[in-house]
Amino acid sequence: MSAVPGFPGGAAVSNLRVYDWEAADGLHGGTPHVHTASSEAYVVVAGRGEVHTVTPEGSAADALAPGTVLWFGPGTVHRLVNHGGLEITTVMQNAGLPEAGDAVFTFPRAVLADRAAYEAAARLSQDAPEEERAALARARRDLAVEGYLELVAAPGEDGGEALREFHRLAAEIVRPRVEAWREIWREGVEREAELTRRQLASLERGDPGAMAEAAVVRTEPLPGPRHFGMCGRLRKRRPRPSGGADGPAR
Repeated sequence: MSAVPGFPGGAAVSNLRVYDWEAADGLHGGTPHVHTASSEAYVVVAGRGEVHTVTPEGSAADALAPGTVLWFGPGTVHRLVNHGGLEITTVMQNAGLPEAGDAVFTFPRAVLADRAAYEAAARLSQDAPEEERAALARARRDLAVEGYLELVAAPGEDGGEALREFHRLAAEIVRPRVEAWREIWREGVEREAELTRRQLASLERGDPGAMAEAAVVRTEPLPGPRHFGMCGRLRKRRPRPSGGADGPAR
């Protein structure tokens, strides 16, 4: 077993300051999208806002305020709306999959149906100057809002079919990535499950097992400006063994 444990359950955590850019419908916020294989949780730490979602049950809006904890499964179309200073700690299932393309933006159907057009519209280089990255992130957000508004405007039974069609297109977009995703999943979630299986077997024998490798892990923010993410400016963190600058607990 590893002496430096991963985050519980093979999940990932990041801090998100939601965009305050105004969209075509007058709302301020992030880029509507869906996760094809992962659940996501929000823990609101500051500000106010809403998360707008689309599921087979229809459209909904849930208020977000400090202390709110909310999560949703794969296939849930979601859009963060910022009413002022909205900051969230996100907990993402299947660490590594979102970065490997698990998320699909709600671009208009013509873009979703053309893989090359989709990839071009979704691409965002983090190496470009900040102003250029901001412009590209905002243009990507605006295109996704355009498709999102078409999706939620579909009336009655057509709305359900529109969501099913979006899901089909999203699955087709990510299909070539699934083989690589399996390896990420094996190294993350499956590995964590296997470690627990081994530990239960050890305890059944009266053997402390992994308890002999007890460890505390702290994180520190990566240097440099926040990244431009799907819904806002992301601050990622890297783990390090505890007992560093702060010293051991007393």
